Amino acid sequence: MRAYEDWVREAETKGLKISEVVVQDQMEELELAEQMLFQRMRKNLKVMRESVAAGLNSESRSLSGLVGGDAAKVEGRRKNGESLVGELMSGVIARALAVAELNACMGKIVAAPTAGSCGILPAVLLTVEEARQVAEHDLLHALFTAAGLGMIIAERANVSGAEGGCQAEIGSAAAMAAAAAVELAGGTPRQTADAAAIAMKSMLGLVCDPVAGFVEVPCVKRNATGASIALVAAEMALSGVTSVIPIDEVIDAMGEIGKQMPCALKETAQGGLAMTPTGRRIQADFL
Repeated sequence: MRAYEDWVREAETKGLKISEVVVQDQMEELELAEQMLFQRMRKNLKVMRESVAAGLNSESRSLSGLVGGDAAKVEGRRKNGESLVGELMSGVIARALAVAELNACMGKIVAAPTAGSCGILPAVLLTVEEARQVAEHDLLHALFTAAGLGMIIAERANVSGAEGGCQAEIGSAAAMAAAAAVELAGGTPRQTADAAAIAMKSMLGLVCDPVAGFVEVPCVKRNATGASIALVAAEMALSGVTSVIPIDEVIDAMGEIGKQMPCALKETAQGGLAMTPTGRRIQADFL
């Protein structure tokens, strides 16, 4: 079973980035040339860019009518200079909502690691790209860092809301985005691990309680809060703040919490927000 700590030590020993270790790992495992791996990742990045643009420029609502148009509202405040939280954070919020809303409206997205958490990684990386004017090559490397961590989470625990609750989806995506953002900002391999651990620790125990069974409420807005947590975790790690609990142990803890979580709180729409009076009323409207 892979361990992120092993990759950190390898990167530190060889003077590499985590992304470079991940690429080497995948070249060996998949028996693919580096050029082919980057070609595939470039396609993912293209879809991410397109999904952000489509979501920000759309006022469409999902078939249920529960979500849609919120990304445009946040983006409007940002463009008007009215943001309470600043240009960077409001950009992350708007982009995360945009992709998650597009998913709810049956648009094309990259599941990173799942469709329900698809807005977090593109929101964080494309916002950091805008703020720091980073090259596309560096952005692709950051995506490999995120992907590598995602593979480890899937192996050691899971990334399924039905199996581990929303912590496994939004929490994993936030950890992946935090690690990627740190590398993109010039952080060390150790700092990517700390950022991922801080982000995932902040999401432990988060239940999966979709209202009426749709991946819309509260899922779409959780993408925005998850992306915000990823940035906060990245900023702490880049400042030298460390995680007392190592990332691999945090992942293992997330997996155990998922096993202990009752089925009613794992994507069944039988608990949590789905069983509030409003949640029940909405569900009844679709029966």
